[in-house]
Amino acid sequence: MKVPRNVLLFEVLLYMSLTLDALSVAFQDRTPSGEMTEQMITVVTLMQAGLIMLLVYFVYLAAQHRKNWPRWVLAAVLLLSVISLLQVIASTGIQLDSGVEVISCALTAAGLYFSFTGDAHGWFNA
Repeated sequence: MKVPRNVLLFEVLLYMSLTLDALSVAFQDRTPSGEMTEQMITVVTLMQAGLIMLLVYFVYLAAQHRKNWPRWVLAAVLLLSVISLLQVIASTGIQLDSGVEVISCALTAAGLYFSFTGDAHGWFNA
């Protein structure tokens, strides 16, 4: 069965967003400090990588296996990301890493928009 255009856009935009997130994690400062030891930094990095891989799986389930619930999970994750991003911007202002996160959130929002509109309506199973 041919994947509808809006579902394809959803998949591409969310994979782009997750790739940007992975690059952001890859280039984070991992210098140990008084607050963060090497072990803590390693655990945080592995948790971030695991979360990104889980979200990649959710996009795959939604786009390729026509599952509806992963779209809603991705929408909830976007909401939590936007709330977190607003708190970071309020406390430190817009910096390079928060600017990258703004772009990532915008890509995710656009992808989710496409998943709920147009020819994507009949694609996802309840």
